[in-house]
Amino acid sequence: MRLVVESPIGPLGVELDGETVVGVRFAASGPVSASDLPIARELAGYFGGTLTDFTVPVELRGGSEFERAVWGQIATVPYGTMRTYGEVAKALGDPGAARAVGTACNRNPVPVLIPCHRVVGAGGKMVGFGGGLPRKRLLLELEARVTLAQMWEMS
Repeated sequence: MRLVVESPIGPLGVELDGETVVGVRFAASGPVSASDLPIARELAGYFGGTLTDFTVPVELRGGSEFERAVWGQIATVPYGTMRTYGEVAKALGDPGAARAVGTACNRNPVPVLIPCHRVVGAGGKMVGFGGGLPRKRLLLELEARVTLAQMWEMS
């Protein structure tokens, strides 16, 4: 099943196998799906600043062994934080593979849910993103705002 979910970064095409998310695409076309499926609710919560961890089932299909390892590693990057491509490569045991990490991030089949937007260039440089740098910036800014608001509420 495919649905189109409206978001602040444009319509997202979501591909489902039952209720399991198997794909997310930016700039989807077609009518926005009115859906009460868990993924639609969770995306609304994420973009509304009330959800920081997705719980919908995700199945990663395709990808090389290395790409799947990268996707697994970036899935562990906490909400509101960033890692560099080099840090991800080092965590995978191959410190020289920063560019390959970038390529794997670009091939992430479920962006936003597997947060490749949280992976940045050395020194926090805003480089590379399959959805385009403006979308990456908006996602990072959203998470930064929510993280700060949560910190202020706790103090």
